[in-house]
Amino acid sequence: MAKTWLITGTSTGFGHELAELLAQQSDVNLVATARNTDKLSYLDQYDHGQILKLKLDVTKPEQIKDVVNQTVDKFGSIDVLDNNAGLGYFSTFEEADEKEVQYMFDVNVWGLVHMTQAVLPIMRQQQNGAILGVSSIGGLIGQPSLSFYSGTKFAVEGLFEALSQEVQEDNIKVSLLEPSSFRTDWAGRSSKKKKSAFPDDYQLANKILTLSSGISGKEPGNPQAAAKVIYDQVTNNYDNLPLHLPFGEMAATMAQKQFSDLADQFAKLTDLAKSTDFPKDK
Repeated sequence: MAKTWLITGTSTGFGHELAELLAQQSDVNLVATARNTDKLSYLDQYDHGQILKLKLDVTKPEQIKDVVNQTVDKFGSIDVLDNNAGLGYFSTFEEADEKEVQYMFDVNVWGLVHMTQAVLPIMRQQQNGAILGVSSIGGLIGQPSLSFYSGTKFAVEGLFEALSQEVQEDNIKVSLLEPSSFRTDWAGRSSKKKKSAFPDDYQLANKILTLSSGISGKEPGNPQAAAKVIYDQVTNNYDNLPLHLPFGEMAATMAQKQFSDLADQFAKLTDLAKSTDFPKDK
């Protein structure tokens, strides 16, 4: 039986590459979603009745419900949910526009939450399924000018770590996809940027903004290769699907250093931490 993949945000980036790869697999039903389905015409050449293109804005619960219902009506199941839809935002912590930040949380966090909640009852009934959340190395390490973006991805990390334990008895797998810099236009079209008005001696945010814009399209990460890894891991490594799946050498090495340093810091603070407990005989 063909597996049904439901992917959000397939007009560009990782979602586009994964959707195009899946569309060419004989054992996959693909539900590709986007806010504008006209941008999904690249899938038409592969469509032999196994592709469903649907309009979806993940900030609109009624559209989420409709997409899930149409998916089940056409294909009978949802075997993989890839929460790919997301966006970025560059700003200093102090100067961030609250409306822009709120919208980013609505997409990156609440969109992912509502999509996952809509699919979970189906997967629980099936007693299987894989739920993917596109996080980031920014979900493991906070970076200047990306404080609120990192906030959305740190939230996704915590939510999915807990979820993975809640659903393991139903044979549902959860995986956090954690890319570093990839050629997905994330630092270009897919991110909003607010230039800092601080004096020249406080321009770290602007330097990062300029750097990120300058390397857009030149990043080391290959999104087509990442799509192949996602497909292979879900298809051929389901029983051992990693909870944390880094993409790009930088993501893996930065995460190793981050958590090695944190382990050292916590080891040094263990006695201080223990001093805040009641004595064990109390």
